[in-house]
Amino acid sequence: MKRIVPCRIGWVLPVLLSLATAPTLAAQGGASGRLSLDEGWRIQSSARVPAAGAAIASPGFGTEGWYPATLPATVLGALVTAGVYEDPYFGMNFRHIPGTTYPIGENFSNLPMPDNSPFAVGWWYRKSFRVPAAMRNKRLVLHLDGVNYRANLWLNGKRIADSTEVVGAYRRYALDISDAVNRSGENVLAVEVFPPAVHDLAITWVDWNPAPADKNMGLWHDVYLTSSGDVDVRHPAVQTELASPDRADLTVRAQLLNLSDHAVSGRLRGNIGSIEFSRPVRLAAHDTADVAFTPDSFPQLRVSNPRLWWPATMGEPHLYHLRMSFETNGTTSDREEVPFGIRQITAEKTPEGAELFRINGRPLLIRGGGWSPDLMLRPQPEKQEAELRYVRDMGLNTIRFEAKLGDDRIWERADSAGILIMSGWICCAGWEQWKDWAPEEYGIAAASQRDQMLRLRNHPSALVWLNGSDNPPPAKVEKTYIDVLKQAHWPNPYISSASAKPAEFSGPSGVKMSGPYDWVPPSYWLEDTKHGGAFGYNTETSPGAAPPPIESMRRMLPAEDLWPMDSVWAYHKAGGQFATSDRFQIALARRYGAANSPQDYGIESQVMTYEGERAMFEAYARNMHRSTGVIQWMLNNAWPSTFWHLFDYYLRPGGGYFGAKKALEPVHVQYSYDDRSVVVVNGTGERIPGLRVSERVLNLDATPVFTHDTTLDAPADSSVRAFITPDLSGLSSTYFVDLKLEDANGRPVSSNLYWLSTQPDVLNEDSTQWFVTPVKQYADLTALRTLPTARVDASAHFSVEGPWEVARVKITNPGKTVAFFNRLRLVRASDGEEVLPVLWEDNYVTLLPGDSREVRARVLRKDLEGARPEVRVSGWNVPWVTAP
Repeated sequence: MKRIVPCRIGWVLPVLLSLATAPTLAAQGGASGRLSLDEGWRIQSSARVPAAGAAIASPGFGTEGWYPATLPATVLGALVTAGVYEDPYFGMNFRHIPGTTYPIGENFSNLPMPDNSPFAVGWWYRKSFRVPAAMRNKRLVLHLDGVNYRANLWLNGKRIADSTEVVGAYRRYALDISDAVNRSGENVLAVEVFPPAVHDLAITWVDWNPAPADKNMGLWHDVYLTSSGDVDVRHPAVQTELASPDRADLTVRAQLLNLSDHAVSGRLRGNIGSIEFSRPVRLAAHDTADVAFTPDSFPQLRVSNPRLWWPATMGEPHLYHLRMSFETNGTTSDREEVPFGIRQITAEKTPEGAELFRINGRPLLIRGGGWSPDLMLRPQPEKQEAELRYVRDMGLNTIRFEAKLGDDRIWERADSAGILIMSGWICCAGWEQWKDWAPEEYGIAAASQRDQMLRLRNHPSALVWLNGSDNPPPAKVEKTYIDVLKQAHWPNPYISSASAKPAEFSGPSGVKMSGPYDWVPPSYWLEDTKHGGAFGYNTETSPGAAPPPIESMRRMLPAEDLWPMDSVWAYHKAGGQFATSDRFQIALARRYGAANSPQDYGIESQVMTYEGERAMFEAYARNMHRSTGVIQWMLNNAWPSTFWHLFDYYLRPGGGYFGAKKALEPVHVQYSYDDRSVVVVNGTGERIPGLRVSERVLNLDATPVFTHDTTLDAPADSSVRAFITPDLSGLSSTYFVDLKLEDANGRPVSSNLYWLSTQPDVLNEDSTQWFVTPVKQYADLTALRTLPTARVDASAHFSVEGPWEVARVKITNPGKTVAFFNRLRLVRASDGEEVLPVLWEDNYVTLLPGDSREVRARVLRKDLEGARPEVRVSGWNVPWVTAP
């Protein structure tokens, strides 16, 4: 039967056996074993199954008419995969799913499930399995790593846990089923899952996208068995303290759990490479022990000249491996192996009160994006891999999880890729409705915090934990959270919330979420000094709408809804204040001229998202150390959307992606909208001497108005103003600023081109709201529409590098007209479809008369689907050309 761990932190709710166990090498064939139970499930509504749990969980029970499911799978996700509903991400199909009757744009998390919804009742998950021979003589533990929201569990006709114990989406459950399992025959597991109610501490969505009709109910994470001897090793972790630049003091921790009804004595052993350590441990029946190896007691844990883990933008993310085992009576009861990084993250307040993070002593300018899983929480490992490649390709160093805490795989990949993760709880629903909490919610919150801290604490990618999102928790809740953090030995900083609101218990947060979330002009980020401008640490902000390129719009909208914009377009925006993109549309029409076709809109919108994202990231870089971090809201979308992303749901990078990538170059030259200064940003840890900075100011017809250059040294982690562009006369209404940066040997380091107006954007700061600062006057860039048609010559050479197809593309402007904003696409020659995902060195490139550029692109060869690759180029005033 199941056993329950004694409460040690004082939850109101009982905590089931060890709540977080990561996949281990031992599970592949050591003293421990692991059997995945993710395959072969059947699901059905309890409204269609009159039988009781005892019958459903018995061999021979018929499941005709049930739907297949492979975990992780929410109920709706499984039904969509089974073809029950037409693609819910296309057009308005999402609204055709039964139970999707809540008002468009509202937060379904705070509304009751409709009584007639097929998801208003419990759903059964059922699976049969056999215990492998290698596990039959061991202790067996059943793990459920994610249940949303409540569940009754039945095994072989017996209920082994009920919905008062299995409750809470972010808890990780482990039940000792050693006495209930059939070791030599068929076992049947049945899980009756119930949806979350209003105020539950569930998986919720805000205004990012619509919410699924089932509220993500189901087994949304893995289910598996583990085997061991009487004593189980859990949650091994290594904590680093850098005693000096060349010495790291390591503290190793692990939890031991005695699954038996008698006392056990043995020895816990560990090793990191050639470093070995051990100590004796005695456990009473069903007892747990948190065991620590400190460098004071085990001096071999003082490591000289360690290979440190760094974010990829700062160095190599070196990983080590910790192996731990518990031995008793000459046999190994259990063993675990986990990777870890030797690194230390600290936080301090700047003189202005902003939170400044350091890693291994170096200051961190956090530049990241808010990550989201698929809206139905479907596992998408290849897509996830591509998203992390995009993060590295752009030059971001951080992703933020607002309660979408990711599966173990994304954390492991972030560890090896050198990407930091900012994580914490979510706003706008039960998690911040503290006045409505009953004793059960207090218990679930504390248990959820503990489970996630034990799961995440060993990941070197873990940057910081937020105990709240839009609001800090009240003192009672925050103190409980902090107690959990301390007892779980969370090794990193934590913050009360993502906002600047001071917490009753811990005081100032050091961060802000003061907007904007909607379109603002590029100048905003440097001109605003009161709200969301480039000072302090902005945990979520954005220049708003992000319409994807036209090919993605065709994938998400029916042809009849593609143009003009209609309610179907609107449905694929965001919710609440962002159910309309009027502010973006007005600015686009006023600044660039009204679009008259979807193709026209497609290119104009990419121009505007490029300049918006570039300006935001450049502003925070110029003000580094006064500005300490910025998180673009968002990195990606949970479904096909025209709002808040740097690349769209289909992994198509657009203008915003390449504007951000330009701004995030490690060594970068940029122009300042506020004071016309030309700035060199050095994001590396090394001083770079003898950099040559040059500027050309050109009229629309490319005639030069002003040129200047200088030489400077760029200290490590710095931004340096090279010179100020004078106030010039004789400019055309739209003009260009062309910047170049070369090293001391004349090699190109960075280039950057701006299109500017003699009529600047002017903010109406007195009318600022939490989500936007309005504009009194728009820049006039409509003269770009008068650019004559330009010709671009293009050539491409393809080669194979391992799994990659690599294109080397040269584009040249042989004429006398500026070839503005040229988009390069790598396509399958057979059908002209763009190959995605794709990594371009640069894109949306402007060529001045006589200019040439060489850029490379990479795609996985398998994504070509056997077709010949081809490169096509077109621009603002450049017709399509195919590179021979």
